[in-house]
Amino acid sequence: MKRIPLEWLAGRRWWVTAMGSSSNGERTAERSGSPLDLEYFDCRRAMIDDFVARHFTWPGTLRLHGAALGWDIIRAPVNVALSPLLVLTRFAAYLCRSAGWRGTADVLSRRRILLRTSVARRVEVLIVTDLLDLPLDEGAAARDPSALARAVLAAPQFRAMIRTRGSAAEAKALGQRIVGSLGEYAGARSAVAEMTTTLCVLVVGALAFQALTPGMISMAPGVADALARTNAIASFPLGQTLGGMWYGVFGVDASAWLVGTTVAGLVMIGSVFAAFAGVFADPLQSRLGIHRRRLGRLLDTLEEEFVGRGDKPFIAREHFFARLLDLWDALASAVRIFRN
Repeated sequence: MKRIPLEWLAGRRWWVTAMGSSSNGERTAERSGSPLDLEYFDCRRAMIDDFVARHFTWPGTLRLHGAALGWDIIRAPVNVALSPLLVLTRFAAYLCRSAGWRGTADVLSRRRILLRTSVARRVEVLIVTDLLDLPLDEGAAARDPSALARAVLAAPQFRAMIRTRGSAAEAKALGQRIVGSLGEYAGARSAVAEMTTTLCVLVVGALAFQALTPGMISMAPGVADALARTNAIASFPLGQTLGGMWYGVFGVDASAWLVGTTVAGLVMIGSVFAAFAGVFADPLQSRLGIHRRRLGRLLDTLEEEFVGRGDKPFIAREHFFARLLDLWDALASAVRIFRN
């Protein structure tokens, strides 16, 4: 592992300012980690910007999304359907933790709801091997999900910290929590992809239909009406020219089955787009510092697990933002229905 002198870290004052809000810059007496343990996580934080530049900007994100070619196109729409269940599970975990039921909260927060996409798996491996600088066989990680936990528990960087655990069962539980945090981080990409798709749909709806379309459901009626009008003009008995004039005065309404078919088709198209939306979203998030802050929160969680009390789980807030956009889409569709 490449070590960085603490004097060099002290000179990087920009890092302290940038990460202070996420890690709070505090090392309390409650933590049992040695200065060497804290130095490791400080070194990893100093590498966040380089990690983001390598993998979340072009051409790094293009290489990353090469893994999406394949089954990820099928997993993407399934994850869209499962994401509300994920939000409910995480919210229940928050309520249980607030009520003092930490065991139940840990079970709910570690529960993997979304399907593990190839891109998410690749991100987890990159964090372990590149950011955390731990040895891991990528092929083994692809075949066996438990390989990540074994790599963390066997890493020489964490050996002294793991020895402080009371038993092998506690060490195994620690590895599972670490893997759960990595999975939660990688799963945030699904929600970001949904939000990126929603923004694109907003732009298309504004340009094509001069309407507010925060989702595929609210866009579907406009697309269905356009399809119905095109079919009516094409089948007009006096020709398409007169048909265009006729239906320009007398509108045509789409049937219910056409609207339903259009909704299903647009959802599928949006899901396929979401599988590759990170190609556009990653560079923007890198420029805005979102990737850096999210990785900083992840390292805070890992540090708390190893040298703290382990009561700072990583929560992907992006899933909640995506569900707010879904609610907006549903309300916009309901308003449209009542108006008609």
